[in-house]
Formats: sequence, structure tokens, C-alpha cells
Amino acid sequence: MPKVSIVVPVYNVKDYLEKCVDSILSQTQRDFELLLIDDGSKDGSGELCDALSEKDSRIRVIHQENRGLGGARNTGIEAASGQWLLLVDSDDWIEPDTLRKALQAGEKENAELVLFGFRSVDLQGKELGVFRDALPKNQGFCPKDHRELFLASPCAWNKLYKRSLFERTGVRYPLRVWYEDIRTTLKLELFAERVVSLDYIGYNYLQRPGSIIQNSNVERNVEILEAFDDIFAYFREQNLFEEYRDELCFLTLFHGYLTASVRVIRLDRRHSLLPKFAAYLREHFPDYRQNKYLCTLTGNQKLILSLLEKKLYFLIAVLFKVKG
Repeated sequence: MPKVSIVVPVYNVKDYLEKCVDSILSQTQRDFELLLIDDGSKDGSGELCDALSEKDSRIRVIHQENRGLGGARNTGIEAASGQWLLLVDSDDWIEPDTLRKALQAGEKENAELVLFGFRSVDLQGKELGVFRDALPKNQGFCPKDHRELFLASPCAWNKLYKRSLFERTGVRYPLRVWYEDIRTTLKLELFAERVVSLDYIGYNYLQRPGSIIQNSNVERNVEILEAFDDIFAYFREQNLFEEYRDELCFLTLFHGYLTASVRVIRLDRRHSLLPKFAAYLREHFPDYRQNKYLCTLTGNQKLILSLLEKKLYFLIAVLFKVKG
């Protein structure tokens, strides 16, 4: 039985998949299985998965009808035999030491969740940014003692999970939605008994046309509000909404108002979703301006928030146009 199961959902990524798989097979930690979940690909990615599996006996391929990113991840989680899970998107790649460092820290600190930093890159390989969380580094901690954990990037792929965390919580990824990561990560973090965050950049996130962050389907940005409806309902079911109100308020402000508004403004600064984002924040957290985490916003983020509140959307559009 391998120590780690690495799950890679695959859907129409023939041009990127081999680089992703090679980065996994090059890991200095060799004790893993690689599950390639072909989610009904139509571009030959499924056949490429089969061909890649002939390179290494640790690769298993599962073909299924399309169920979306969340459904493919769930298939991999259910099929996994390792004690730990690493979720890697098929157009991204990981550093050679990522698995070794994450597994070593998880075992040493008896953690259920290990976080590591990541960089975003474009199609030309240009580094667009490096992202680290503001958590204690290289030492285990309890999430209740460091609630800034909930403000860290909610993406699924910069984390190593104890498989038992999924099993005992029953948490799975929702199907065929945007923002499936934040819906799932917050629930897992809520019940992780011990977490460790590495001072290490272990993941390379490719920003390419077709990804959510660059998708031109403006209307689907409303799903961030649906994601928060889901999150709020879950925290209320656990009788933990009020206990985590500060964190939920800031997350709504950051993801459901500030970030979502910018994403829409860059495509259409007159779109009807913009007042909906503002109304949602004010409805659920009318006192958001008193939130204790506002001080964590960067100077640029504070400026954009102020412009949003004044509905100066054209200035935000100009800022991002100048920024490039």
C-alpha cells in the first residue's frame, strides 16, 4: 500500500498533461500511486493517460463520463489506497521535493493537513506571483488557535491531506460548479485536528485561457454567492457560524465582493452582478467595516475596496488596464 495517492483530474488537457505527470514521477519521495481520472475527455487526453501509465507501474487510469472537476476528484478520493492525498490539477506541475517535504512534515507533526506555498505562471512561463500564507511555519498547530488558517488560499492543490480527514467528515467536492475549492476546503479545515504550514513553494499554478480566473463567462461569477450560501449553511448546521463570524465575514468580503467584483469589472464594468455582490455582503455582514481582518488587506486591495464602495468601477477598470 503506497503512503500517498496523488489524484489528477484530466479533462481536455492533452497539451499540458505530460508535463504535470513528469513532475509527479520526478518526486524525490517515491512511495506513491498516481491516479489519472479521465473525466470524459474528447481531445485524446484519455488515450494519453493510458500511454503514460505504461511508463510507470505506479500510474492507475480511471475513465469515467464527465462529472466535472469536483466529480473527478471525488472518484480519485474514493479509489485512493494511500494514507495521504495530494490533489494536482492536470495543467499544473509540482516541484521535485514537494511530496517529500509535505509528507515528512505531516508525519513529524502528526497533522491531518499540510499547506505549502505556490507560484502562478503564464503560458510563456513568466512568474506572475508567489503566494505564502501568514501562518506559523514548519510546526503543527490547532486550527482553533490560529483561525487565520481559514483566510489562507482555499485552493485544493497546495495541500497534502490525511485521507482519514475526508473519511471521518464525509466531505466531498460538489459537482459541476465553480468555486468548488472554497466550498470544500473550509469544511475540511474546520475539523482538521492539527495542521502544519511549510515555508516552501511547492506548486506551480498555470493561468491559461479557459480557467475560472480568465473565463469570459461573466454570468457564472454569481456562483461565488451560491458557494457562500453553502458554506454558511454548513457552519450553521455545525452550530459554528457565530463562533467563526469574523472569518466568514472577511472571506465574503474578499472572495464574494472584492475579488468577484474585480473579475467582473475587467470584463464588463456595467454588469448587473456588481450591485448583487455588494448587497450580499451588506445583507449578511452589515458591520463588515469593523472586521478585525481588514488590516490584512494590501494597500492596493484597500484602494479597490474603497472604489467599489463608491461604485467607481471605471477607475478600477483603468487601474487593471494600466497594470496590464
